[in-house]
Amino acid sequence: MLAALCASSASAQTLDDGLLIPKKTLTTGVMYAHDSWDQYWEGTLKRTNGNIGTLTTQSVAWVGGYGVTDRLSLMATLPYVWTHASQGVLHDLSGFQDLTFAAKYRLLTTGPASRGTFSAFLVGAAAAPIGDYTPDFYPLSIGTGGGRASARLTMSYESTSAWFVNASSGYTFCSNIRLNRNSYFTDGQLYLTNEVKMPNVLENSINAGLSLGNWRLPVSLAQRRTLGGGDIRRQDMPFVSNRMDFVRLDGGVMYRLPKSLSVGFGAGHVLNGRNVGQSTTFTSGLSYALHF
Repeated sequence: MLAALCASSASAQTLDDGLLIPKKTLTTGVMYAHDSWDQYWEGTLKRTNGNIGTLTTQSVAWVGGYGVTDRLSLMATLPYVWTHASQGVLHDLSGFQDLTFAAKYRLLTTGPASRGTFSAFLVGAAAAPIGDYTPDFYPLSIGTGGGRASARLTMSYESTSAWFVNASSGYTFCSNIRLNRNSYFTDGQLYLTNEVKMPNVLENSINAGLSLGNWRLPVSLAQRRTLGGGDIRRQDMPFVSNRMDFVRLDGGVMYRLPKSLSVGFGAGHVLNGRNVGQSTTFTSGLSYALHF
């Protein structure tokens, strides 16, 4: 998105990896993300904007999880987000964004075997806004203000040496939202209502890397494609239901410390997009595991 509401994981399990929380293990932690851009795509036109300058989005998120069984993990996240434009008169926004719950289930596994382990995971997630924020002030808005539900399938391979590879595809259903006004214009049409139909989203990713003892070094390439929505009008502000597509490259390093602690750092960059900022993101995180 133009506001670049990133939730990339620095030290926690993610929805598209091949990991599960061990059975009867409770994890909790905090992640920090810093995302900024000074160029964005207005439709397919890449440009700068003196009324924005550099758009910076920061977030601090609580992350938690529990290993219910050897095949099922539950996860939750809650971020606090704040945005800032370095130029112009647009004022900053901040607040709690959306509470997300997810369940990851291992459908099957072939391992361990002499050549490695192949596994398949099914993930279901739901998110709803809990903060009283407006979605009608992009690119400073901290979220879309609507509920979401998603399903994801992930294929994972862990070699008997040090490398791994995962491929994942997810579909997100987005609920309609309501604005604090009775009309709006988007995609070449005037709507005399405060209800906005939000397009659904398709996401694909592939990540690979090395797992060396307490170290894990992942690199990922992710694509997001919005299934509908219009482009930003020339010289206009973005709108919440605009098509927001991108391809992003991410990398990270995670390390398990003594006493059940884990620390991680990551970085990502948007390579190409449509109605989004060409952002660079830095993340860091710390998590703690409690075994019952």
